[in-house]
Amino acid sequence: MKIAVLASGNGSNLQALIDRQDDSNSQYRIVAVITDKPGAKAIERARNAEIPAYELSPKAFVSKQEYEKQIVQYLHQHEVQFVVLAGYMRIVGEELLQAYEGRMINLHPSLLPAFQGLHAPQQAIDAGVRVSGCTIHFVDEGLDTGPIILQQAVLVDFHDTEQSLQAKIQQHEHRMVVEVVNLYAQNRIIRHGRRTEII
Repeated sequence: MKIAVLASGNGSNLQALIDRQDDSNSQYRIVAVITDKPGAKAIERARNAEIPAYELSPKAFVSKQEYEKQIVQYLHQHEVQFVVLAGYMRIVGEELLQAYEGRMINLHPSLLPAFQGLHAPQQAIDAGVRVSGCTIHFVDEGLDTGPIILQQAVLVDFHDTEQSLQAKIQQHEHRMVVEVVNLYAQNRIIRHGRRTEII
């Protein structure tokens, strides 16, 4: 299965996918990486792995629709079948959603529906919860509201900071994103409206 990764920053989940795509049981190949932040570390990771990489600043486009049209053009150019949002810090608009609805996932560092949006680990710390975690879900038109595929709980220690909790969460994300992409490629993720089933 040909996949693309959209990222805005460091790209550690992208690196996890790169590192595992040559495994004997891997069901995917990364064919494109796109960032909305020129100079993002994710682009460097892609180029080091000889993956086509594109830097698109939304400010260079007259509208969000035109920006996403360019993304979709690149995705179609590489015959992308599935899209992973890995630290992509933008709400997906209608243009991209229509092109890949049901074929696009997002990673979020909380146990959704708790702590949606930015700085979820800090939100968890501020709320005083003892357990947070990470979620992989299908993307819909809302903010971190799509059908949940997989979740993993992570304990919040008293001395955790946003950075330390994020690091603990990312350890699980790196494993989970590879697992979910492979499951999807094997047609093992079934959607039943708002709910999903792994078979």
